[in-house]
Amino acid sequence: MAIDTQTTTTGPHTAAPSMENDRLSGRARLVLFVLCAAQFMVALDFSVLNVALPVLGEDLGLGRSALQWAITAFALPSGGFLLLFGRIADLYGRKKLFLTGLALFGAASLLATLAWDPASFLTGRALQGLGAAVIVPTGMSLLTTTFPEGPLRDRALGISGTLLSLGFTVGMVLGGVMTDTLGWRSTMGLLAVASVIVLVMAPGLLPESRTAQRPRLDVPGAVTVTVGLLALIYALSTAAGRGFGDADVRGTLVLGLVLLAAFVVVESKSPAPLVSLPMLKRRTVAWGNVGGLVTFSMMSTVVFVLTLYLQETLELSSFLTGLVFGVQGLASVVAGSYAPKVIGRFGARRTLVGSLLGQGLLGLALLGVGAQSGALLATVAVSLASMCHLGAIISYGVVVTSGVPDEQQGLATGLVTTTQQVGITIGIPLLGVLATTRASLFDGVRTVLTVDAVIVLAAAALVGFGLGFRRKA
Repeated sequence: MAIDTQTTTTGPHTAAPSMENDRLSGRARLVLFVLCAAQFMVALDFSVLNVALPVLGEDLGLGRSALQWAITAFALPSGGFLLLFGRIADLYGRKKLFLTGLALFGAASLLATLAWDPASFLTGRALQGLGAAVIVPTGMSLLTTTFPEGPLRDRALGISGTLLSLGFTVGMVLGGVMTDTLGWRSTMGLLAVASVIVLVMAPGLLPESRTAQRPRLDVPGAVTVTVGLLALIYALSTAAGRGFGDADVRGTLVLGLVLLAAFVVVESKSPAPLVSLPMLKRRTVAWGNVGGLVTFSMMSTVVFVLTLYLQETLELSSFLTGLVFGVQGLASVVAGSYAPKVIGRFGARRTLVGSLLGQGLLGLALLGVGAQSGALLATVAVSLASMCHLGAIISYGVVVTSGVPDEQQGLATGLVTTTQQVGITIGIPLLGVLATTRASLFDGVRTVLTVDAVIVLAAAALVGFGLGFRRKA
């Protein structure tokens, strides 16, 4: 049993799954399925509406300038409240909060499905984001406290990371197909049905876990970090449409940075900090999250600009573009199955650095695409880059959570999942604007790919130095 009985409690009807000889029992597989299904569902929600936005806007009366709020309304709460809910779960029960998040997500998805005007739809999206902010850190905490550190946890994180990446890709393909055949509302209805299925299965399978002692919640820290993240994500999400010269964007960006700086000061003086600064001083936590932030933000940018390149430069249909990212998704599945074995042989630190290096080099290979042809090269390169990306996702999760006591797993996984959500959110606004504001879209795409690759390669060097590349652990 991975959970320390001094720091957690388990209900009589939700006993933790047995794991013998580093093998998952049938019950453990069901637990993993429930947790991964919830993560997949949230990842799907990040991208399933992208293709449907024009149709959705026409149906609900959302103007072109307001369409970004269909994405931003979800991204703001899903990224802004992660740390807060991760800590609340530690104190009051991870299973309890996980189920609450599922119920909220399902109800919000139903509201978005039935939306009758822009306000009701955006309210549903915001509540979906709030539900996601509960599901993601609590699900990760339940995973890392249920599966013991070592091969079993590596395998569980490998499956979770694969489905997280696959969900984002599947959402892009599935959103187009469902919108064309069943209408945009079916994308939100799918999420409502999925959340009900997971919610029905979860109570009898998941063990309850929480810290044995319940220190007071760090309210000043919660306020500063939550509002700071909300302001930062808002600024970066709206910068793509308005530009960084916009007064509103600059004001909220400065506000976010000031509040996050204030958060550090508050945490240094708090008797029960929301984030333990000594934890942030851990080399593995700090540099592991740097690697995670870079791999998520830069890979999401590559997918975005390649979508523009394939459809607008090469004039491929939505179906053929979907096939390209379908191949990428299959490559991610393959990488997810092998990544834990690579980590077991070479260690999580080396795997993280090597994966970032591979992702960066394959990003440079994408510069070989041309203005008239390059679909095959794009398919091969982005698929191989996604395999490296999966290796980075899984290994950074292992790096950050390894060696962290069970009572602090909510804090550690809260940082991991905050990095994921912020990374997915900021990459496109920061670099995607370079592609859309150039006179030539093709030249803009090449510029983004170059900058993207340089950032990833620089991060590989910095993370390798910070973690101590020669160390296998």
